[in-house]
Amino acid sequence: MVEQPTILELFRSFCYQNNAKDFETAVKYFSVFGGMGWSVDMSKSLDTLIANKVLNNYRYIHGDLTKITHSKPTYHAMLTAISTGDRREYSSFKKVNIGREAGEEVIDFLIKDGFLKFDNSVEKPIDEKDNISDKLLFITPFMRFWFAIISPTYKSIKEGDYSEVMKRWEGIRIEFTTLIYEQLLLEFLQLNFKNEFEGDPIDKIGSYYDKNVEIDILIKCKSGRLLAGTSKHSKQKMNKSELTNLKEKCNKAKLDVDSFILYSKNKFSSELKKQKSENLHLFSLRNISKLMDNLSENDLLVYSNKKY
Repeated sequence: MVEQPTILELFRSFCYQNNAKDFETAVKYFSVFGGMGWSVDMSKSLDTLIANKVLNNYRYIHGDLTKITHSKPTYHAMLTAISTGDRREYSSFKKVNIGREAGEEVIDFLIKDGFLKFDNSVEKPIDEKDNISDKLLFITPFMRFWFAIISPTYKSIKEGDYSEVMKRWEGIRIEFTTLIYEQLLLEFLQLNFKNEFEGDPIDKIGSYYDKNVEIDILIKCKSGRLLAGTSKHSKQKMNKSELTNLKEKCNKAKLDVDSFILYSKNKFSSELKKQKSENLHLFSLRNISKLMDNLSENDLLVYSNKKY
């Protein structure tokens, strides 16, 4: 299997190619066009670019994709289910109305052909009765956009009517970038703690989930030490209740955590700031914006697909 670039490598290539200056704007446009090597003029509105680059070229892009999916409706339905749901395998099987064995075969194909990868929980539940359904991630942001927004409205797009697809996009656009922020946040944390944890390097980083609990960030070091975190992407400041809730989740999941990470896109309460210590790390948008620092030609990835 060909090794796929990381989300950070895709993002930095996108930013360098398109001369990105503002981190939030870059994430918004990357969430739609990322991973394709297309030139994107971020001085134009996202809706204009979607119409010009994607909808006007629907027939050609669709044709390229069906060469990979062999035009199988089940594959397209599965990709749409994953892009619009909770990303869990079994939830997607229910949406597509397919049995577990056949569903797993479809997932295996989509992973093999570079659409998806597993997003496993960093730690498995201690209680074996809490056996969980694995989550999945799209390799390429554009493919997630295509199967969430474009593929389900293909009939009207083919007829030249873009009203349905734009209405669908309007209903999801505000939350659509959240997953990209969360992926980039994990990349930032891995880089940020690289030197600090030199004597006890990070072994695994991701999230934790079981049947009852979901924790946004879980880092496991080589020694077995765990750090847990939560992220907030709304305009409100993060307050102490978020930390309390995180600790309760860790206890419920029976995770032995002594250090915590809080990410808030829009700052923290003064009470939380006072608690900042070696066991409580606070990060904001200003911190992860550093992922765009020192962009160079070395960040540019080579793409072999058609450009639109």
